Amino acid sequence: MADHYEASAEFIDMMIAPWWEQAGGVLTGALAGLDPAAGPIVDAGAGSGRGLALIDRAVPGADLLAVEPSPGMRAALFARLLPDERLRSRVTVLPCGLLDARLPDRLGAVVALNVIGHFPPADRQRLWETAARRLSPQGRVVLNLSPPHEPVRIPPARMADVRLGWHAYEGWAEAEPSGEGRLTWRMTYRVLDGARTVSEAVVEYDWWLLTEDGLRAETAAHGLAAEPHGPRETGCYIVRPAATG
Repeated sequence: MADHYEASAEFIDMMIAPWWEQAGGVLTGALAGLDPAAGPIVDAGAGSGRGLALIDRAVPGADLLAVEPSPGMRAALFARLLPDERLRSRVTVLPCGLLDARLPDRLGAVVALNVIGHFPPADRQRLWETAARRLSPQGRVVLNLSPPHEPVRIPPARMADVRLGWHAYEGWAEAEPSGEGRLTWRMTYRVLDGARTVSEAVVEYDWWLLTEDGLRAETAAHGLAAEPHGPRETGCYIVRPAATG
């Protein structure tokens, strides 16, 4: 599996912090009422681990599986977990992609925030198959759909500007259509000392697009139901086993 974060892992945690300020409450609300006995909770693409404390707070007592294939992101993840005695006893880190992970037969939830676009359509089908087979009756998948939802050009825009000591850390994002239902994102990370560029890293990766209608249709084909959750601008959805009878 290609490591999309090999060149950017050092920047991700600091630049995604503002996003989590909004998304944190949405995530804990999506997991509210889940019984820890329903099964372990999988944090797919756990990254630097910002979501794990929120998951633990929402469902105290549940076992947590942090799935993270990027070695660079796992370094940040371990740095967050090891000083926290509670998380260190509850979180198991799986160094692979979600579809390659050896998961228990029964799961309480799968959290897949900022992740679904990494899955081509065929892999999304495998994800829904796994959810339909392994989710407990009250289980759920929590995910978000990020704009755009159609393959359009996204001009360069600054997504983050963080100050640390003498340096400014900037993140820029742009995208181009690269096929049916697919964008190629180009992310540029710069470290600046005033007007001087100290370093720059450029990362490109494919991002597969999915609309709400597409999500509903794909999940329904596997006996699952997708519904929006929280403020619409967060793009958050909960996917559950469909009610029967």
